[in-house]
Amino acid sequence: MLPSSGGTTPRAPRRVRARLVALGAAGALAVAAAAVGSALAIAAPAQPPVAVRLVQPVQLPYFPPTRAQLPYSPPAQILKQGMSGSDVLALQHRLAALHYWVPAFTGTLSYDNVETLYAFQAVNGLPMTGQVDAATGRALVNPRSYTPRDTRVATRIEVDINTNKQLLVYYKNHNLALISHISSGKVNYAITPTGTYTANIFMPGAIYVPLGVMYNPVFFTVNGRTTVYAIHGDTAVPNYPDSHGCIRIPIDLSKVFHSMIDIRDVNGFGTQIYIYGTNWHTGS
Repeated sequence: MLPSSGGTTPRAPRRVRARLVALGAAGALAVAAAAVGSALAIAAPAQPPVAVRLVQPVQLPYFPPTRAQLPYSPPAQILKQGMSGSDVLALQHRLAALHYWVPAFTGTLSYDNVETLYAFQAVNGLPMTGQVDAATGRALVNPRSYTPRDTRVATRIEVDINTNKQLLVYYKNHNLALISHISSGKVNYAITPTGTYTANIFMPGAIYVPLGVMYNPVFFTVNGRTTVYAIHGDTAVPNYPDSHGCIRIPIDLSKVFHSMIDIRDVNGFGTQIYIYGTNWHTGS
């Protein structure tokens, strides 16, 4: 979330003001514009801004049906971060074939893969350990499916903020396209708003705000468009709610996420974002 700062609030850059006014709520949304402008005016203390190089838009991972349908054999050993080999490469391909976010197929179990395993384990009702133990191996052979919530909308983002789920799921024309791990508002500390919203604005690179750094944020607004939240990248997305209210996604996913969806200030209309669950209690 981007709270307004005390004192005189700087005006947002002209480009940002134009984007926000285009959303059609000139009075109330001016508050959000000021908040974004204030956030952009804050420099990182004692360090120069870290530029994030955006990659070209890419398609979601795709594998020929023959490869995706090959039977998966669970590894004989527990797979942990840092391990390499054919078992890890098979794991990466298996997760991607099931539509989980896998940024690269290296044969090395990276922290990115740990975050992906968090999502897979959450969908399958397993503890989010980020390791492939016997139970996770069995689930990879016979995986559960994510249960969609808002099937009325063909193309949409669903975000489950329950503490034992922490999931972002993207549907394109009613087809499952992406499942990713997230981290939402910290339990009993910060609230991630539930409800139905729209992807309104995208800002590339590292955006410095009073509460930290957001990488490649996609903004949505709530409360009559006076409060701004974002789906944004972070260098680490833990297996529990830990944000100040925004929805953190893996930083590598944030580099291309905006190209997967529609954003109002880019396309004239925005993909629906449906957020459900609670981080205030354990959830279900």
